[in-house]
Amino acid sequence: MTAQPGGPAGEGVLAALPAEHRGRLMALARDTAFPGATRIFEEGEEADRFWIIRSGTVALDVHVPGRGPAVVETVGAGGLLGWSWLCPPRLWHLGAETREPVRAWEFEAAPVRDLCARNPALGLALVTVVAGTIGDRLRATRTRLLDLYEPRGAERSGTGP
Repeated sequence: MTAQPGGPAGEGVLAALPAEHRGRLMALARDTAFPGATRIFEEGEEADRFWIIRSGTVALDVHVPGRGPAVVETVGAGGLLGWSWLCPPRLWHLGAETREPVRAWEFEAAPVRDLCARNPALGLALVTVVAGTIGDRLRATRTRLLDLYEPRGAERSGTGP
C-alpha cells in the first residue's frame, strides 16, 4: 500500500522534506498499526526499518544497569521512530514500546538506503532530518540520565559538563 502524506504526520518529519523527496520516500511506505503496550524493538537488536508515527505515542527507553529501562523520550504524531537503520552497525540504540494504539508508516531500511544512493539530494535531506532526530534523542537521554543519577537536593547549573 502506498501511503499519502498528510494529517498530523505531515507536520513533522515529512514536512521537513521537500515535496519531491517526500513523494519518493512515501512510495516505499507501508501502513501499519501496533496495539498499546507493544514492544516494537529492543536495544541492541538489528535495526532494519523505521516508522513515521501517524497517531498514538511510543516511549523510547534505555537500559540503565541496576535500574532497568528508563523512558528518555516519547514520540508522537509526525515523529520519526528509529534512526539506527541508517548508521552502521545498524543496531537499535534504544528500546521502544507503544503507550497506546499506534498507526504509522513503516519503511524497510534497505530500499530507503538504495533510494538515497540513487538520489543524493533526497539522501542529504533525509540524513539531515535523521541527524536532527539523533541530536534530540541524545539531549533527551542525557537529561534523563542526569535526573536518575543526580544526587538528591543538588541543583543543575544549566551549563555544560
